[in-house]
Amino acid sequence: MADPVTIADIYTLFQASQAEADRRAAEADRRMAELNAEADRRAAEADRRTAEADRRIAELNAEADRRLQRLERVAANTSREVAGLTTRWGQFVENLVAPAVIRLFQERGIEVQEISRRMQSKRPGAEMEIDIFAVDGDVAVAIEVKSRLSRQDVEDFLARLGQFRQAFPHYTGYCIYGAVAAIEIDAGVDRYAYQQGLFVIRQTGDTVALANDRAFQPVAW
Repeated sequence: MADPVTIADIYTLFQASQAEADRRAAEADRRMAELNAEADRRAAEADRRTAEADRRIAELNAEADRRLQRLERVAANTSREVAGLTTRWGQFVENLVAPAVIRLFQERGIEVQEISRRMQSKRPGAEMEIDIFAVDGDVAVAIEVKSRLSRQDVEDFLARLGQFRQAFPHYTGYCIYGAVAAIEIDAGVDRYAYQQGLFVIRQTGDTVALANDRAFQPVAW
């Protein structure tokens, strides 16, 4: 016959069970603390890496800004130099063309006697500049001068000739011819200008000459 279970035995079992529960709770608390510590460590590492990335991005942005500023300065200086060179080259071409204008057109029966350079109109809606303007009584020749002449240059000049009388109304009674002059002319552009009724002045050796043949009939604007 088994020994009877006493209250002391039950109490001993309860204490053992309570101790095991306390041990497990302590172990769980320890594990939770370890997990929290690991999470905090990882969060701190993530924050450090984020801060490092932000710092590096800020450095890269600052370097990019410095490089962009240098490029902008270089571009601005280059643009000024190119603009200055273009202006000087354009003036050189004008200086080459202007002295020959009277002779060239007198040889074609247009007895121009005087020339003006950089004739400007500031009338609203008809702002315009004519590089060289040669006059003979009530006949005149408006000349566009380019270092290099493109088809677009010709088309732009033709559009301006169409507005010439609006820009310069005191020449309303005049017969206005057009001419383009250049040191270099894109392929086919001289022929195109000829077909549009424009005189074409191009470099020949140390001077300039009219490229139009004697059969050419200029258009009057």
